Amino acid sequence: MANDCITMAHGAGGKISRDLMEKVILPEFGNPLLNELHDGASVNMSGNVAFTTDSYVVQPLFFPGGNIGKLAVCGTVNDLSMTGAVPRYISVGLILEEGFPIKDLRTILHTMRQMADKAGVMIVTGDTKVVAKGQADGIFINTAGIGDIIPGTHISPRNVKPGMKVLLSGFIGDHAATVMASRHGLELPPTITTDCAPLNGLTKAILETAPDVPVLRDPTRGGVAAVLNEIAESSGCGILIEEDALPIRPEVQGVCDILGFDPLYLANEGKCIAFVPAEEADAVLAVMRANEYGKDACIIGETTEEGAGEVGLRTPIGGIRVVDMPLGNLVPRIC
Repeated sequence: MANDCITMAHGAGGKISRDLMEKVILPEFGNPLLNELHDGASVNMSGNVAFTTDSYVVQPLFFPGGNIGKLAVCGTVNDLSMTGAVPRYISVGLILEEGFPIKDLRTILHTMRQMADKAGVMIVTGDTKVVAKGQADGIFINTAGIGDIIPGTHISPRNVKPGMKVLLSGFIGDHAATVMASRHGLELPPTITTDCAPLNGLTKAILETAPDVPVLRDPTRGGVAAVLNEIAESSGCGILIEEDALPIRPEVQGVCDILGFDPLYLANEGKCIAFVPAEEADAVLAVMRANEYGKDACIIGETTEEGAGEVGLRTPIGGIRVVDMPLGNLVPRIC
């Protein structure tokens, strides 16, 4: 099957469907729970659990540093992590377009297995459907995930209070800039790739250091601007960030200048925003910087009593401009 393409028969439930499972999917995802090939998986969980689901429709499917499969696993792991959970199990639903190259499918599945292993999660159940040519962009992936809530954590934007520090785990806009550059044929230095990464180790370290951190978020669609606005509205606090403190690579800023985007609104797939009590900010910053995915962490601002429900950005000359919630799709199909 190495040089074949997906056909409608691969989704018909017969021998060819079985071959796809046994020769392409199970060699990557196989484990005792999935190998049962039952309608679902029976798993062991303890205490309170977190549950999430997401779908991935990015174009192009492959880009520097990753592909749609890497996004799917890391995105699900990160969504669980931001709830204060330790991710345990995920499901994978594949929607394949007739004519999709099986070699590309193998590459995507292999990447998903690598990311699952890195994050320490198991792929335990899933589904595969095939649609006619022209009804999908090669492959769509749906994932769901469950994890154990870390005891003692209480993640909620409503727990954010004035006087807290806003921490960011590293450079913003790398993922969106990489995908946009690939889509528009722009060349970026080889050092600029997607930031897509599993953040469960980083968030666990944060919560072990400061269990009373009120909220963690990964700034995906809508970027940092969307996340800060959502938290400001939910908490009723103002948020003031410092323009000079925002970590933006010059190459990413260059892509934004060419295409007319603001890095604050660009999607990230391997970054974390943490709201931290001021007295614990330095300790949390230290553990973030000790993690491979937080080595460039910094404090970008703080919560305030003024400007309740709004986000402000202080410029280098001391002026403050409002950072609005993004309207519509700035960058379609980015994750």
